[in-house]
Amino acid sequence: MASHAAGTFDVTLTPPPADEKTDDAILGRMTIDKRFHGDLDGTSRGQMLTAGTAVKGSAGYVAIEKVTGTLGGRRGTFVLQHSGTINRGGPSLVITVVPDSGTGELAGLAGTMAITIAPGGQHSYALDDTLAEQP
Repeated sequence: MASHAAGTFDVTLTPPPADEKTDDAILGRMTIDKRFHGDLDGTSRGQMLTAGTAVKGSAGYVAIEKVTGTLGGRRGTFVLQHSGTINRGGPSLVITVVPDSGTGELAGLAGTMAITIAPGGQHSYALDDTLAEQP
């Protein structure tokens, strides 16, 4: 069963405490906390690794976040995997539901998510997903 979920989310990125930071200004790490609104109603918590470069507008990040909530009236959890790059200002982002990560009524969930950020900073998501029937 294929579906499309959309809405907004609030995100808080928190760098590690000062005693856990490295001296390498190019590499970074942050925790991610999100609150989803709309067709996906829930929260997530995750970890992000970042890499900056000496070239303005070029960077990369990877992240894993566990989402807990209700999607299309079904309750459970699932994990999102992010892979993003910015090549001299041109962004590329792939966010995928980790295979077999769904639990509860979201067992069998698969799909991809897109994120957009409006000029005022409002974050929105679009999740194209399928939910396989479980035996």
